Amino acid sequence: MTTETAPRIALPGGEMLAWSDLPAERLAEGGPLAALAARVVPAGARVLLAGPHDPALLDRLAHAEVTCLLRSHPDGVALAERAAQVVVAGPAGLPTGERFDVVIAGAGLDAVESVEGTRLGWAGVLDRLTAALRPGGVLLLRLDNPLGLHRLVATSPWYAGRDDSAWMIGGVLDADRPANLEQLRGRLGARGLRADACFAAYPHPAAPTALVDTGALARRTTSGFLDAALHGACSRAGARDTVLQDPARLAVDALHAGRAGELAPAWLVLARRSDDPAAADPAGTDPAAAAGPAGTDPAVADPAARGRADLPVALVQTGPPGAGVVEVVDGPDGWRWRAARAETRGGPAAPFASRLAAYRDPGALTGPVPDGRLLRTLLLDGCLRRDTDALRRLLRGYARWLAGQVDADGRLAGPFGLASVDNVVVAGDAYAVLDPSWRAAEPLAVDVVLARSLWRFAAELLTGGYAHPWTSTLDVAGLTVVLGGVAGHDLDRPTVAAAVEAEAAIAAALHGLDADGRVALATELRAVEPTDPPIGSRSYQQLREAWLRQREELTRLAALLKWTEELLTSRERALRRADATIHLLSGSLSYRVGRLAIAPARIAKRGARAAKRRARQALAPKPEENQ
Repeated sequence: MTTETAPRIALPGGEMLAWSDLPAERLAEGGPLAALAARVVPAGARVLLAGPHDPALLDRLAHAEVTCLLRSHPDGVALAERAAQVVVAGPAGLPTGERFDVVIAGAGLDAVESVEGTRLGWAGVLDRLTAALRPGGVLLLRLDNPLGLHRLVATSPWYAGRDDSAWMIGGVLDADRPANLEQLRGRLGARGLRADACFAAYPHPAAPTALVDTGALARRTTSGFLDAALHGACSRAGARDTVLQDPARLAVDALHAGRAGELAPAWLVLARRSDDPAAADPAGTDPAAAAGPAGTDPAVADPAARGRADLPVALVQTGPPGAGVVEVVDGPDGWRWRAARAETRGGPAAPFASRLAAYRDPGALTGPVPDGRLLRTLLLDGCLRRDTDALRRLLRGYARWLAGQVDADGRLAGPFGLASVDNVVVAGDAYAVLDPSWRAAEPLAVDVVLARSLWRFAAELLTGGYAHPWTSTLDVAGLTVVLGGVAGHDLDRPTVAAAVEAEAAIAAALHGLDADGRVALATELRAVEPTDPPIGSRSYQQLREAWLRQREELTRLAALLKWTEELLTSRERALRRADATIHLLSGSLSYRVGRLAIAPARIAKRGARAAKRRARQALAPKPEENQ
């Protein structure tokens, strides 16, 4: 028996009354998942949103008729105003006759089942959702990777969960649950679903900020854009969390090895149901069934075909909260930028540019994505191989390119003011800004821009424990000066200090920090030492390297202290010997006779000085005579 506790909320049984699944961490405009769903779902389509999702995703699907299938009654109440209908139950509570054009399970299938109802298991839930998908319909499904990067860097094993949400553990022992993409495609194929596209989700299944096509990850292993996208997503994730090793470094290494798709924390698969023979022959399809609900756009007859033609290569959430999603699509002339709807709304995001050091202009993301390798990666590679010739060529080419972008006042403005080594790609001898949407609010001096970029690289090089060809006694500012010399610029420490202040202001704008956060960041940046771990997540691996550097520094200081003590001891012994010699000589007969001979001469000398002083005073004019 179905009961209703509020408009549009159905309770067929199996609801969890004291439980909530809505994500605690929410991305602006629903993040890349919401942007992808908005591309896949045509106007007027009937959509089943299975499991908990960010409420912002429903806002992005306002052009469709959305039914939410949840197990949590509080979540159903929270989403009731945004959805056409809310069913609070397990998958068995979904009405048998319901058919949908698109089914979205962006939180996976485990979060669909309720502990209050009949347990169907992963395969049973997939069967139920597949049955609710009309012929030719689209399924967007998330599958967590049991060997994903998030598990490889976690300090606690996945099987040690003891909290209330750990009643379902995703492992590899459940034969019905696929453990990789090939197994997932097999499960979908057995149910008449064909996987049309697959996206790797980084850096965490619950809140992916980067969705990248797995085929692109396998083919474009040297892409500077993918390098920056994965590194940026994994660097921002859990900025203060403790991990086993740096997830950003591991993600980039996996990309270069062609394994970024296999190590993704989760996958989002877009599959189309084609098990109905009538779906393959439009002439034999019932027009009423193909048209869907009254007033539905004809494109709903095959949403998958529309989705495939409109699917991006990558969707990346960048910058501070509210910055939106950047999309990259593949065209006849290569990859091109496409600003997502959430970014273009309202125009350039620079209403307070006068108060911030940097701002974002989404309208600048037009045209092709610059091809080439990320300059930061090339420099790290040159440092690790001690290839000073390559480093000199790269840094001098970078400095010349920056100098060629100055304005009439000889300063760098717009995107060139933020053209650091992690936002510049190199193709042959050509340099280009990767993401031109981030812009400096005020023009900056060339030396400050270069020093800021080199300081960021020097800090990463030293605190990250990377091997490099320069002396280990250099601090971050000193290495920045050395790198400036390699680039052909004579940087000094005051210029580096100004660059650090600029970095603090720019980083505060890019990460959405308030005034207190900016002051704290500036203090932290000024205090960076080579023996410190990298700023951000605390990696046990990097902490160990920092400990080794600190131990080496302590050993050097102890040796210096020992040498200083030995020097002081030797000097003290020499002074004692000299003092003993003086005392010995002062007690001898010759010393006494000498003192007796010298004493009259000293007295006579003092008397002569006194007489001379009196004579000078006598000859000096008196004040009365002057008047």
